[in-house]
Amino acid sequence: MGSYLGIYTVLVLCLLGYSGNAEVFTAGGPPGSDITPALLKAFTSACQAPAPSQVLIPKGDFKLGEIVMTGPCKSPIEITLQGNVKADGGSTTGKDRWVVFEKINGFKLNGGGTFDGEGNAAWKANNCHKTFECKKLPISVRFDFVDNAEIKDITSLDAKNFHFNVISGKNMTFDNIKIIAPAESPNTDGIHLGRCEGVKILNTKIATGDDCISVGDGMKNLLIEKVVCGPGHGISVGSLGRYDWEQDVTDIRVIKCTLEGTDNGLRIKTWPSAACTTTAAGIHFEDITLNNVSNPILIDQEYCPWNQCNKNKPSTIKLVDISFRNIRGTSANKDAVKLLCSKGLPCENVEIGDINIEYKGADGPPTFECTNVTPKLVGTQNPKACVGPVVKAPGQE
Repeated sequence: MGSYLGIYTVLVLCLLGYSGNAEVFTAGGPPGSDITPALLKAFTSACQAPAPSQVLIPKGDFKLGEIVMTGPCKSPIEITLQGNVKADGGSTTGKDRWVVFEKINGFKLNGGGTFDGEGNAAWKANNCHKTFECKKLPISVRFDFVDNAEIKDITSLDAKNFHFNVISGKNMTFDNIKIIAPAESPNTDGIHLGRCEGVKILNTKIATGDDCISVGDGMKNLLIEKVVCGPGHGISVGSLGRYDWEQDVTDIRVIKCTLEGTDNGLRIKTWPSAACTTTAAGIHFEDITLNNVSNPILIDQEYCPWNQCNKNKPSTIKLVDISFRNIRGTSANKDAVKLLCSKGLPCENVEIGDINIEYKGADGPPTFECTNVTPKLVGTQNPKACVGPVVKAPGQE
């Protein structure tokens, strides 16, 4: 969890089981009504309560406008969303948020309900997958500076932009989250994280039009476990290096996940001609199942969408201590493994251990490509690995 877990944090975690004795503030209304004022009033009252409290959004379909729920709160707070809240169905360009939770320590969001971003009209207006000069669209749910939190049993449907955006939080768990949007919905990352520490994403199903999970700069101690991803663009660390204020990334673990029909698989991407010099270290992918996945294993230090950079200037993002272990399944193209590292800062200590990726296309067997890296090979590799020192797996003769 990290060394920041002190006595107060432990106390908060104990209190997070409080809902049976909490004072309940209900935010509801007639079916189809706008509950924005009621929810803001209920949250404000709960946030000021001297003891742990709960905000209840009952079953039913309700409209919800832009809302920002801000702490700090006097005691831990729980939001129980049993119903379905729906955003404005228009394109709402020029806005970058819909539901925001910020500056809260001791927080729960649960209830089995749905945030429906009503994104169909917005996707038609969104050209962010083609150009940087694109129109802003609302992120469905933002968590800014939220600590000691559990988000569980919640669905995000048809977000206009990212489904969940998590910035500068500590000790957060996402469990049994469902994220749903069409494969062609642009820029609809499932969960994007940056500058957080001690986050877990568990038992989650993501089907969307962009990265299922994208890991931004400054992330520390992230666990992604038992996530099913697809359709989408896979699970990505990065892109890194676009801005000059970025921070190092450390200790990222992706384990026991399944990728189904995604455009990319397990990906680390950094910009050439990067605006900063940082390090991404301790990134480990293990026990991953692939089903018809394009580019299953990809380190791309020449990531340059829309040709907005100078590829002749190598990336200044240093990649260290990277591993891909027990990766098995099928590829949708022959590029099963591509390790394209920076010629300015070649990747260090990259381990490939026991991979078996099959491809049955007419253009030949699967390939394993390496640039500016000599990986450490453990166990067996299919396809045959690029040249590197071979180390026998434990128990092998």
